Amino acid sequence: MSTKRVLVIDDEEAIQAVIQGCLEDIAGWKVLLASSGEEGLYLAEIEKPDGIILDVSMPHMSGIEVLKKLQANPLTQDIPVAFLTAKVQPEDKKQLSQLRVVGLLTKPFNPMNLINLLADLFGW
Repeated sequence: MSTKRVLVIDDEEAIQAVIQGCLEDIAGWKVLLASSGEEGLYLAEIEKPDGIILDVSMPHMSGIEVLKKLQANPLTQDIPVAFLTAKVQPEDKKQLSQLRVVGLLTKPFNPMNLINLLADLFGW
C-alpha cells in the first residue's frame, strides 16, 4: 500500500493515540489529529487528507454536522469519510447509513484489523 494521509477527528485522546499508533507504526501512513469538529474542518481543507475517520459524538459540533460541512465545501467534498461511533443501535445504523459515508467503525475496534478495514472502506 502506498503512503496515505488520514485525518482523525475525535475528541478522545486515547482513541486518537490508538488509531495513530496503528496506522503510522504498522501501515506507515501519515495521521493528522483533530480534537474538535472545527479543528477537523480546518485541517481537512488545508491538508486535504486521503481519508477521514470522524467520531459521530463530539461536543460543540457533532460528526454529522462536520460531515455536512465537509460535503458542502468544494475543497473537501470528495474526501472519503468513515464514521467512528460507540452507538450501534439499529435506528442509529439506519440514520448513519443514509449519509454519504464509506462505512462505520464501531468502538471498541480491533486495532490489528483497522488498516485492512480502512483500506477497504476508502478503496485503497
